Amino acid sequence: MMSGAYGLLKSAALAFGVAAAVQAAAAPASAPDRVTPSGMAVPRYVSTKFDKVNARAGPGDDYKLQFVYKVRGLPLQIVAETSEWRRVCDPTGAMAWVHKRTVDGRRSTMNTREGPVALLKKPKDGWKAAAYLNPRALATLDRCDKGWCRVKADGASGWVRAGELWGTADAQQCH
Repeated sequence: MMSGAYGLLKSAALAFGVAAAVQAAAAPASAPDRVTPSGMAVPRYVSTKFDKVNARAGPGDDYKLQFVYKVRGLPLQIVAETSEWRRVCDPTGAMAWVHKRTVDGRRSTMNTREGPVALLKKPKDGWKAAAYLNPRALATLDRCDKGWCRVKADGASGWVRAGELWGTADAQQCH
């Protein structure tokens, strides 16, 4: 009898946690920082840790598999979380839940524009390009400072304005 009541209580707590995470995901981007299970701010960027990451309709293995991310280092933005799952937004605008063990805190970026993006030698408009990042190409985010971000790809590095590559804007990317 006791185990049945415990199971019911556990199910109610899980449902409340999922509802709170989904409600947090629906909050406007201008909402103040909220307390999360990880203690980290939401939204925040991460990247895929493996070359195959399952993207689910909800926070659990029993939810429908929506699709599979098939690239390691793909930038994702966490917009909500439970203790074990992260609701993410990807560069295409899709949203799904992934397990926390499948993402990495190292940040990457992606050129989602139709043409190449110049990586400038200095963080100032008008400087010569050090390299170009092709469409759909990934780059590692080194750091951002005063509206500029330094990225590295295939041995080259350079500066872009924050927001020019997907994964460098502070604002929530999917709504």
